[in-house]
Amino acid sequence: MRIDLHTHSDRSDGTDHPRDLVAYAHTVGIDVLAITDHDTTVGWADALQAAAGAGIGLVPGIEISCEHRGMGMHLLAYLPDPTYEPLRAELRRVLDGRASRLPATLELLRDLGIDITPADVHAAAGPAEATGRPHVADAMIAKGIVANRDQAFARYLSAGRPAYVQRYAADLVSMIGVVADAGGVTVLAHPWARRGPSAVDSDALAALRDHGLIGLEADHQGHDPQMRAALHGIAADLGLIATGSSDYHGSGKLDCNLGCNTTAPDQFDRLLDAARAAAAKAGRGAEAAL
Repeated sequence: MRIDLHTHSDRSDGTDHPRDLVAYAHTVGIDVLAITDHDTTVGWADALQAAAGAGIGLVPGIEISCEHRGMGMHLLAYLPDPTYEPLRAELRRVLDGRASRLPATLELLRDLGIDITPADVHAAAGPAEATGRPHVADAMIAKGIVANRDQAFARYLSAGRPAYVQRYAADLVSMIGVVADAGGVTVLAHPWARRGPSAVDSDALAALRDHGLIGLEADHQGHDPQMRAALHGIAADLGLIATGSSDYHGSGKLDCNLGCNTTAPDQFDRLLDAARAAAAKAGRGAEAAL
């Protein structure tokens, strides 16, 4: 069984419609797919309908922009009730932070002699609910300023580069609790992909587990073999679930082909068991809300 628990559609910064994402997953032999757009659930309905027609499993999820100890981190939330108001309110606050960052980013680019307008970015974003730096990058690509998103981030948009602007992100510990109260479960996305093990060590991960985190995304393109082995070891020591996934973005992200990393079936079963327990405790969850 091939299980990919981290993908993006064009409702955030991917390039495939949710229905096309599911159809492609079916074509390449994915048995279970999670749709985890940034800070939004708007792609769930189309993805669920397509998955039912294709005969593959669909796990509704969200990749939530968070902050912990002054560092940006991403939290994968699976099967929360999308109508739970505290979750909806926090996601809206995160999305508003994305939107408010855009004018400052474009002003910094103009100071560098790069003329990208809000209309350029919105044209690049299309139907996306979560508009962000990848869409600025796409607008730069369309104007021939950079060749791809990786180049745009490396030269201009990443932290420490000349057009980077800080934005609001949810508190990681608080968000773990909000998702649990919404009947969902949480996995820390690519924990060592950007800063290595110094970003969040085993002690910090143990503390997050004690706050309700159930898993780590160990197998990810941003982790080398040594990191993957270490994260699997930490997960085993702490009783956490170890997942693997592609972080697929369509043509928007290089070297992240659908299914390039997958989650072991026994780990997926543990995640589903945890989600059922969370939904029962909260009296809500995605299955009850959809």
